[in-house]
Amino acid sequence: MSDDAADGSAPLPYRLIATDLDGTLLRSDDTVSERTRAALQLATAAGAAHIVVTGRTVAWTRHILDALDYRGLAVCGQGAQVYHAGEHRLLTSVTLDRQLAGLALAKIEAETGPLYLAASRDGMDGDVLVGPGYHVQEGPLPAVPITDAEEIWSAPLNKLYIQHPSLDDDALAEVARAVAGGLVGVTMAGPGIVELLPLGLSKATGLSLAARRLGVRAAGTIAFGDMPNDVPMFGWAGHGVAMANAHAELKAVADEVTASNDEDGIAVVLERLFRPAAV
Repeated sequence: MSDDAADGSAPLPYRLIATDLDGTLLRSDDTVSERTRAALQLATAAGAAHIVVTGRTVAWTRHILDALDYRGLAVCGQGAQVYHAGEHRLLTSVTLDRQLAGLALAKIEAETGPLYLAASRDGMDGDVLVGPGYHVQEGPLPAVPITDAEEIWSAPLNKLYIQHPSLDDDALAEVARAVAGGLVGVTMAGPGIVELLPLGLSKATGLSLAARRLGVRAAGTIAFGDMPNDVPMFGWAGHGVAMANAHAELKAVADEVTASNDEDGIAVVLERLFRPAAV
């Protein structure tokens, strides 16, 4: 849906560009290419706003936003947190009911057997606690190993991460939804990342709240993503673009599929939409 530019001089194809981070805006080496930076600058110069919408909590996102000199709003923690990067301030935060999460976990383990656990604590500096057996992907993101999984429940949480010694991510998420979907939200955010969230929470929840603050409607939003946790965001936005490297579940609901995150897939679309037509 077209909308007017900020100065009213020309129509904009979209007023809000929502991008996931991992597997989408970020390349495999955790950097943003110069071409993608330039394409985002082209769109924002035309009057569109760019918003990061990520499953990462603020604590795992701030360093990336700072490196990008990103000063706007960011939706973090699968929609649980709306963060003002320019002011380094947490605007909203939703926590997981630990009693419900414990009950959900018991129901899942009754079907699957013992799970490996990790959890994200609430707040701008909330630690990610990693219990015995839980595998964290190698990289720069800090995590705090714990020997007693009971420590997970000792402070407010944004979400719980679960892994199984033999079930793959899709199978684990399917079981979790089937037996505990009435207690918690279940999503898959990446390889080895199945999460239990507050019921009803999704990227769409946080994005709609942030968009309202920016005065932008769903129809004026284009969203980019790569994993099943981006499905609600695609359902809310006017146009959903899956990366070539995206999970099949997301590609199935996307309005279009672009190039991969390592091949400047975001830039390919934004250049087409926002580059001035040749005279």
